[in-house]
Amino acid sequence: MKRNSIIIILNNIRSTLNVGAIFRTADAVLAEEVIISGITATPEHSKVAKTALGAENMVPWIQLKDITDAVERVRKKGYTLVALEIDKSAKCLWEADLSNNIAILIGNEVDGISQELLDMCNQIVKIPMLGQKESLNVATALGIVAYESLHQHMIAKKQH
Repeated sequence: MKRNSIIIILNNIRSTLNVGAIFRTADAVLAEEVIISGITATPEHSKVAKTALGAENMVPWIQLKDITDAVERVRKKGYTLVALEIDKSAKCLWEADLSNNIAILIGNEVDGISQELLDMCNQIVKIPMLGQKESLNVATALGIVAYESLHQHMIAKKQH
């Protein structure tokens, strides 16, 4: 089965339940791979596996403890590194180019992505929040961005 040109990078995700849910999304969009870094639990953790419901066995994944190794890996593959973060320099999701070879970086649920790591990214995107809360759960947010990337990719393919 041909995988889509989406790589998901999880950096210091605290919740095993979020990791499992992200693997479900990665399977749903046929992501090329999931890169796990920092304190993020791997699919071998029973709570990740319980939430992923087998998706952890469907999606290629690799653990790289140092996040800079993950950045280097996606750059060597020719991917655009896109941070999903609330930041003053972030583009609205609907204005970002996510159409091809995208590595989506998701950070810690509380602390987000460090400025040093944001500086390594090609672009920073945020999801427009219309209600009172300023953010979504990381697994939910990843799903929105991954599907927007697929949508843009399908539109780009039709135009060529």
